[in-house]
Amino acid sequence: MATVFWDSRGIILLDILPKGESANADRYCEILDRLRHAVRRKRLGLLRSGVVLQHDNATPHTAKRTKEWLERYRWDIISHFAHSPDLAPSDFHLFGHLKRHLGGKKFADEDELIGEVRDWFSKLDANFFTQGIYSLLPR
Repeated sequence: MATVFWDSRGIILLDILPKGESANADRYCEILDRLRHAVRRKRLGLLRSGVVLQHDNATPHTAKRTKEWLERYRWDIISHFAHSPDLAPSDFHLFGHLKRHLGGKKFADEDELIGEVRDWFSKLDANFFTQGIYSLLPR
């Protein structure tokens, strides 16, 4: 499972859940810690001006521990309705293109697949991400 945090300028953090590990609130808060450091490195000043996340109502996102983390750092949440992929830019923009890119390809193992995903993300230009964010506005 991939968790991708991005904005109109590009990927901020890509996290791949290791095989055999569970997606839970503890793991999600660890990812948020890494995201916070990535934002500090890649988006100077954003932590001061405010971070807004869009995520669904998956259990790790709505857990008490996650809510406390978000409140401590004063990050805002834009929820999207369950079963509404047209309102989730990662679903309708990012992963759709990734799925087409990977379609029909065969990989020797999981590491090769992960490498291909990371490589694909690294080659996208800022216009790709800007289009994804701005296509959300009419929705």
